Amino acid sequence: MELHHEFTVPVAVDDAWRALLDVERIAPCMPGAAVDDYDGKTVTGSVKVKVGPITVTYRGTAVFEEQDESAHRMVLIASGKETRGQGTARATVTGTLAERDGGTAVSVRTDLTVTGRPAQFGRGVMAEVGDKLVGQFAECLARRLEEPTERTSPPEAVEPFPSAQPVQAVQPVQPVQPVEPIDLLRTAGPPVVKRVAVAVAAAVLVLVFVRIRRHRHA
Repeated sequence: MELHHEFTVPVAVDDAWRALLDVERIAPCMPGAAVDDYDGKTVTGSVKVKVGPITVTYRGTAVFEEQDESAHRMVLIASGKETRGQGTARATVTGTLAERDGGTAVSVRTDLTVTGRPAQFGRGVMAEVGDKLVGQFAECLARRLEEPTERTSPPEAVEPFPSAQPVQAVQPVQPVQPVEPIDLLRTAGPPVVKRVAVAVAAAVLVLVFVRIRRHRHA
């Protein structure tokens, strides 16, 4: 399925371009995503998706196949596989940036293929979910771009001999907060929840009927 989204950020196009390539900086704005490693071209990580009571984790890589700074165009190819299942996800994401009213308009075109449990929702629901997730990402990205960047303080002069000051204890590293999965039902909205609820209710009735028949024949 092909999806198209557009959003704006309140910074110049060159600043927006650098920010979008700073994967580690914008990773917290990506719903359900966790970045394990990034070498400037390849991103390794995972995405969690919640479908009702079931949470599906896709683990894989995303590679920047194109980074055209002069045209402000990037192409990202991502692929992943369920850690506990046979489902797969693959996407070719093409992003273009253009100046607009003092800010930057970001156009994202995604060619997405999903197998497994999330695929049951179809293109309409996935497009609706995509709209809301991109909106959340854009709001988070805009807030981060408006934050002042930290300045690196100049290095202090090195003493010729170590001082006799006591060594301070090393502070323990704070644990990383777990990534919240993308809740497809909550993100998609009430209409989808009603459709899924009907399907779940029907499935429950079938299971009850099967168990009753097995009990009678036992």
